[in-house]
Amino acid sequence: MDAPALEVEGLVKSYDGRAVVDHLCLTVRTGSVHALLGPNGAGKTTTVEICEGFRKPDAGRVRVLGQDPRERTLRPRVGVMPQTGGAYPGLRAGEMLRLVAAYSAHPLDPADLIERLGLGEVERTTYRRLSGGQQQRLSLAMAIVGRPELVFLDEPTAGLDPQSRHATWELIEALRADGVTVLLTTHLLDEAERLADEVVVIDAGRVVASGTVAELTRAEGGLRFSATPGLDLTGLVGAREASPGQYVVAGAVDPQLMADVTAWCAGKGVLAENLRARSLEDVFLELTGPQVRA
Repeated sequence: MDAPALEVEGLVKSYDGRAVVDHLCLTVRTGSVHALLGPNGAGKTTTVEICEGFRKPDAGRVRVLGQDPRERTLRPRVGVMPQTGGAYPGLRAGEMLRLVAAYSAHPLDPADLIERLGLGEVERTTYRRLSGGQQQRLSLAMAIVGRPELVFLDEPTAGLDPQSRHATWELIEALRADGVTVLLTTHLLDEAERLADEVVVIDAGRVVASGTVAELTRAEGGLRFSATPGLDLTGLVGAREASPGQYVVAGAVDPQLMADVTAWCAGKGVLAENLRARSLEDVFLELTGPQVRA
Protein backbone atom coordinates (compact mmCIF):
# COMPACT_ATOMS: atom_id res chain seq x y z
CA MET A 1 0.00 0.00 0.00
CA ASP A 2 1.08 3.60 -0.59
CA ALA A 3 2.49 5.45 2.39
CA PRO A 4 0.15 8.11 3.80
CA ALA A 5 0.43 11.50 2.14
CA LEU A 6 0.24 13.20 5.55
CA GLU A 7 0.98 11.91 9.05
CA VAL A 8 0.50 14.00 12.18
CA GLU A 9 1.34 12.50 15.57
CA GLY A 10 0.95 14.22 18.95
CA LEU A 11 0.98 17.72 17.47
CA VAL A 12 1.08 20.56 20.01
CA LYS A 13 1.07 24.31 19.43
CA SER A 14 0.47 26.86 22.20
CA TYR A 15 0.09 30.63 22.31
CA ASP A 16 0.34 32.58 25.57
CA GLY A 17 0.27 29.34 27.50
CA ARG A 18 -2.91 28.07 25.84
CA ALA A 19 -2.79 24.94 23.68
CA VAL A 20 -4.40 25.78 20.35
CA VAL A 21 -3.46 22.33 19.03
CA ASP A 22 -3.38 19.72 21.76
CA HIS A 23 -1.72 16.37 20.95
CA LEU A 24 -3.56 16.08 17.66
CA CYS A 25 -3.15 13.00 15.47
CA LEU A 26 -4.17 12.74 11.83
CA THR A 27 -3.45 10.44 8.88
CA VAL A 28 -4.42 11.27 5.30
CA ARG A 29 -4.38 8.51 2.70
CA THR A 30 -2.72 9.14 -0.64
CA GLY A 31 -5.22 10.06 -3.34
CA SER A 32 -8.05 10.87 -0.91
CA VAL A 33 -9.96 14.01 0.01
CA HIS A 34 -9.89 14.71 3.75
CA ALA A 35 -12.14 17.36 5.32
CA LEU A 36 -11.02 19.00 8.56
CA LEU A 37 -14.02 20.38 10.42
CA GLY A 38 -14.34 22.36 13.63
CA PRO A 39 -15.83 25.52 15.10
CA ASN A 40 -13.99 28.82 15.05
CA GLY A 41 -10.86 28.62 17.17
CA ALA A 42 -10.73 24.83 17.11
CA GLY A 43 -7.17 24.80 15.72
CA LYS A 44 -7.86 23.94 12.08
CA THR A 45 -5.86 26.71 10.42
CA THR A 46 -2.96 26.39 12.87
CA THR A 47 -2.77 22.65 12.17
CA VAL A 48 -2.82 23.21 8.41
CA GLU A 49 -0.18 25.97 8.58
CA ILE A 50 2.14 23.65 10.53
CA CYS A 51 1.61 20.94 7.90
CA GLU A 52 2.38 23.52 5.19
CA GLY A 53 5.66 24.39 6.94
CA PHE A 54 4.64 27.97 7.78
CA ARG A 55 4.58 27.42 11.55
CA LYS A 56 6.84 25.42 13.83
CA PRO A 57 5.16 23.01 16.26
CA ASP A 58 5.99 22.98 19.96
CA ALA A 59 5.88 19.19 20.03
CA GLY A 60 4.86 16.24 17.90
CA ARG A 61 5.80 14.80 14.55
CA VAL A 62 4.56 15.84 11.10
CA ARG A 63 5.45 14.13 7.83
CA VAL A 64 4.27 15.48 4.49
CA LEU A 65 4.89 13.04 1.64
CA GLY A 66 7.37 11.37 3.98
CA GLN A 67 9.34 14.55 4.72
CA ASP A 68 9.51 17.33 7.28
CA PRO A 69 7.09 20.01 6.05
CA ARG A 70 9.82 22.68 6.18
CA GLU A 71 12.02 20.87 3.66
CA ARG A 72 12.50 23.04 0.57
CA THR A 73 12.42 19.97 -1.67
CA LEU A 74 8.71 19.59 -0.85
CA ARG A 75 7.69 22.89 -2.42
CA PRO A 76 7.21 21.64 -6.00
CA ARG A 77 5.14 18.71 -4.71
CA VAL A 78 2.69 20.63 -2.51
CA GLY A 79 0.03 23.19 -3.37
CA VAL A 80 -1.27 25.69 -0.82
CA MET A 81 -4.43 27.79 -0.86
CA PRO A 82 -4.48 30.08 2.20
CA GLN A 83 -7.63 31.73 3.52
CA THR A 84 -6.49 35.12 2.26
CA GLY A 85 -3.69 36.62 0.20
CA GLY A 86 -0.94 34.74 -1.55
CA ALA A 87 -0.80 36.97 -4.64
CA TYR A 88 0.97 40.21 -5.59
CA PRO A 89 -1.70 42.94 -5.36
CA GLY A 90 -0.49 44.83 -8.45
CA LEU A 91 -0.28 41.87 -10.82
CA ARG A 92 -3.13 41.01 -13.16
CA ALA A 93 -4.93 37.72 -12.54
CA GLY A 94 -3.59 36.04 -15.67
CA GLU A 95 -0.05 37.30 -15.03
CA MET A 96 -0.11 36.00 -11.46
CA LEU A 97 -1.23 32.53 -12.50
CA ARG A 98 1.31 32.32 -15.34
CA LEU A 99 4.06 33.43 -12.93
CA VAL A 100 3.22 30.61 -10.51
CA ALA A 101 3.00 28.14 -13.42
CA ALA A 102 6.49 29.18 -14.57
CA TYR A 103 7.94 27.78 -11.32
CA SER A 104 6.78 24.27 -12.25
CA ALA A 105 8.42 21.89 -14.70
CA HIS A 106 5.09 20.55 -16.00
CA PRO A 107 2.29 22.95 -15.08
CA LEU A 108 -1.34 22.74 -16.01
CA ASP A 109 -2.50 25.11 -18.74
CA PRO A 110 -3.16 28.47 -17.01
CA ALA A 111 -5.61 29.51 -19.72
CA ASP A 112 -7.67 26.37 -19.16
CA LEU A 113 -7.78 26.94 -15.38
CA ILE A 114 -8.83 30.55 -15.89
CA GLU A 115 -11.76 29.46 -18.03
CA ARG A 116 -12.78 26.55 -15.78
CA LEU A 117 -12.92 28.87 -12.78
CA GLY A 118 -14.79 31.63 -14.58
CA LEU A 119 -11.95 34.16 -14.48
CA GLY A 120 -11.77 34.88 -18.21
CA GLU A 121 -13.45 38.27 -17.95
CA VAL A 122 -11.07 39.46 -15.22
CA GLU A 123 -7.84 37.96 -16.54
CA ARG A 124 -6.41 41.45 -17.10
CA THR A 125 -7.68 42.84 -13.79
CA THR A 126 -5.17 43.37 -10.97
CA TYR A 127 -5.50 41.13 -7.95
CA ARG A 128 -6.33 44.02 -5.62
CA ARG A 129 -9.32 44.96 -7.79
CA LEU A 130 -10.81 41.47 -7.94
CA SER A 131 -13.85 40.68 -5.82
CA GLY A 132 -13.38 38.42 -2.80
CA GLY A 133 -14.81 35.45 -4.69
CA GLN A 134 -12.59 36.08 -7.71
CA GLN A 135 -9.54 36.25 -5.44
CA GLN A 136 -10.59 32.92 -3.92
CA ARG A 137 -10.85 31.27 -7.32
CA LEU A 138 -7.49 32.66 -8.44
CA SER A 139 -5.92 31.42 -5.21
CA LEU A 140 -7.28 27.93 -5.93
CA ALA A 141 -5.86 28.03 -9.46
CA MET A 142 -2.46 29.08 -8.09
CA ALA A 143 -2.50 26.16 -5.63
CA ILE A 144 -3.02 23.50 -8.30
CA VAL A 145 -1.42 24.88 -11.47
CA GLY A 146 1.91 23.24 -10.63
CA ARG A 147 0.43 19.70 -10.63
CA PRO A 148 1.06 19.06 -6.89
CA GLU A 149 0.80 15.65 -5.28
CA LEU A 150 -0.83 17.11 -2.16
CA VAL A 151 -2.99 20.23 -1.90
CA PHE A 152 -3.96 22.14 1.23
CA LEU A 153 -7.17 24.13 0.76
CA ASP A 154 -8.20 26.40 3.64
CA GLU A 155 -11.92 27.16 3.22
CA PRO A 156 -11.72 27.06 -0.60
CA THR A 157 -15.33 28.10 -1.24
CA ALA A 158 -15.72 30.80 1.43
CA GLY A 159 -17.58 33.73 -0.09
CA LEU A 160 -18.28 32.04 -3.42
CA ASP A 161 -21.65 32.11 -5.17
CA PRO A 162 -23.37 28.75 -5.84
CA GLN A 163 -22.10 28.50 -9.43
CA SER A 164 -18.48 29.12 -8.40
CA ARG A 165 -18.82 26.75 -5.47
CA HIS A 166 -19.98 23.92 -7.71
CA ALA A 167 -17.17 24.64 -10.20
CA THR A 168 -14.69 24.40 -7.32
CA TRP A 169 -16.20 21.12 -6.15
CA GLU A 170 -15.90 19.66 -9.63
CA LEU A 171 -12.25 20.71 -9.76
CA ILE A 172 -11.52 19.06 -6.41
CA GLU A 173 -13.22 15.87 -7.59
CA ALA A 174 -11.08 15.98 -10.74
CA LEU A 175 -7.95 16.31 -8.58
CA ARG A 176 -8.91 13.18 -6.64
CA ALA A 177 -9.57 11.31 -9.90
CA ASP A 178 -6.02 12.22 -10.96
CA GLY A 179 -4.60 10.79 -7.73
CA VAL A 180 -3.97 14.10 -5.98
CA THR A 181 -4.40 14.15 -2.20
CA VAL A 182 -6.50 17.01 -0.83
CA LEU A 183 -6.79 18.26 2.75
CA LEU A 184 -9.43 20.95 3.07
CA THR A 185 -10.91 22.89 5.93
CA THR A 186 -14.49 24.04 5.59
CA HIS A 187 -17.48 25.32 7.54
CA LEU A 188 -19.83 24.06 4.81
CA LEU A 189 -20.96 20.64 5.92
CA ASP A 190 -22.69 19.86 2.63
CA GLU A 191 -19.31 20.47 1.01
CA ALA A 192 -17.69 17.90 3.29
CA GLU A 193 -20.53 15.43 2.67
CA ARG A 194 -20.09 15.70 -1.08
CA LEU A 195 -16.30 15.74 -1.34
CA ALA A 196 -14.69 14.00 1.59
CA ASP A 197 -13.55 10.38 1.65
CA GLU A 198 -12.95 10.92 5.35
CA VAL A 199 -13.97 13.62 7.81
CA VAL A 200 -12.04 14.67 10.91
CA VAL A 201 -13.81 16.84 13.50
CA ILE A 202 -11.60 18.78 15.90
CA ASP A 203 -12.51 20.91 18.89
CA ALA A 204 -10.21 22.70 21.32
CA GLY A 205 -7.24 21.41 19.33
CA ARG A 206 -8.14 17.73 19.64
CA VAL A 207 -9.74 15.18 17.33
CA VAL A 208 -13.22 14.40 18.67
CA ALA A 209 -14.39 12.17 15.79
CA SER A 210 -13.19 10.80 12.48
CA GLY A 211 -14.45 8.48 9.78
CA THR A 212 -16.40 8.45 6.56
CA VAL A 213 -19.59 10.47 6.35
CA ALA A 214 -21.55 7.20 6.38
CA GLU A 215 -19.77 6.05 9.55
CA LEU A 216 -20.34 9.34 11.34
CA THR A 217 -24.01 9.58 10.33
CA ARG A 218 -24.82 5.88 10.67
CA ALA A 219 -28.49 4.98 10.29
CA GLU A 220 -28.88 4.15 13.98
CA GLY A 221 -28.73 7.89 14.62
CA GLY A 222 -32.49 8.07 14.17
CA LEU A 223 -34.96 10.01 12.05
CA ARG A 224 -35.42 13.78 12.27
CA PHE A 225 -38.41 15.89 11.33
CA SER A 226 -39.97 19.30 11.96
CA ALA A 227 -43.57 19.84 13.05
CA THR A 228 -45.73 21.86 15.43
CA PRO A 229 -43.92 22.43 18.75
CA GLY A 230 -45.13 20.64 21.87
CA LEU A 231 -46.76 17.59 20.28
CA ASP A 232 -47.92 14.80 22.58
CA LEU A 233 -45.58 12.00 21.46
CA THR A 234 -47.65 9.15 22.92
CA GLY A 235 -47.73 6.30 20.41
CA LEU A 236 -44.53 7.28 18.60
CA VAL A 237 -41.97 4.90 20.10
CA GLY A 238 -38.53 6.36 20.75
CA ALA A 239 -39.56 9.93 19.94
CA ARG A 240 -38.41 13.08 21.72
CA GLU A 241 -38.55 16.80 21.06
CA ALA A 242 -34.89 17.84 20.77
CA SER A 243 -35.80 21.54 20.56
CA PRO A 244 -39.10 23.37 19.97
CA GLY A 245 -40.63 21.89 16.82
CA GLN A 246 -37.62 19.64 16.11
CA TYR A 247 -38.21 15.92 16.73
CA VAL A 248 -35.95 12.87 16.79
CA VAL A 249 -37.18 9.27 16.61
CA ALA A 250 -34.56 6.74 17.76
CA GLY A 251 -33.84 3.61 15.77
CA ALA A 252 -32.40 2.41 12.50
CA VAL A 253 -33.61 4.56 9.63
CA ASP A 254 -35.46 2.31 7.19
CA PRO A 255 -38.67 2.47 5.13
CA GLN A 256 -40.75 1.08 7.99
CA LEU A 257 -39.62 3.79 10.43
CA MET A 258 -40.33 6.50 7.87
CA ALA A 259 -43.79 5.04 7.24
CA ASP A 260 -44.50 4.87 10.98
CA VAL A 261 -43.54 8.52 11.49
CA THR A 262 -45.54 9.86 8.56
CA ALA A 263 -48.58 7.75 9.55
CA TRP A 264 -48.36 8.98 13.15
CA CYS A 265 -48.13 12.60 11.99
CA ALA A 266 -51.09 12.09 9.66
CA GLY A 267 -53.07 10.73 12.58
CA LYS A 268 -52.25 13.87 14.53
CA GLY A 269 -53.22 16.07 11.60
CA VAL A 270 -49.73 17.58 11.29
CA LEU A 271 -47.23 17.64 8.43
CA ALA A 272 -43.80 16.09 9.03
CA GLU A 273 -41.44 18.55 7.36
CA ASN A 274 -37.71 18.12 6.65
CA LEU A 275 -37.97 14.36 7.22
CA ARG A 276 -34.41 13.08 7.10
CA ALA A 277 -31.82 10.78 8.61
CA ARG A 278 -29.05 12.06 10.86
CA SER A 279 -26.86 14.51 8.94
CA LEU A 280 -23.25 15.56 9.27
CA GLU A 281 -24.50 18.85 10.69
CA ASP A 282 -26.33 16.95 13.43
CA VAL A 283 -23.15 15.07 14.28
CA PHE A 284 -21.07 18.25 14.24
CA LEU A 285 -23.41 20.06 16.66
CA GLU A 286 -23.62 17.03 18.94
CA LEU A 287 -19.83 16.88 19.14
CA THR A 288 -18.99 20.59 19.42
CA GLY A 289 -22.15 22.07 20.97
CA PRO A 290 -24.60 24.68 19.70
CA GLN A 291 -22.82 27.68 21.23
CA VAL A 292 -21.56 30.38 18.85
CA ARG A 293 -17.77 30.66 18.92
CA ALA A 294 -15.79 33.89 18.64
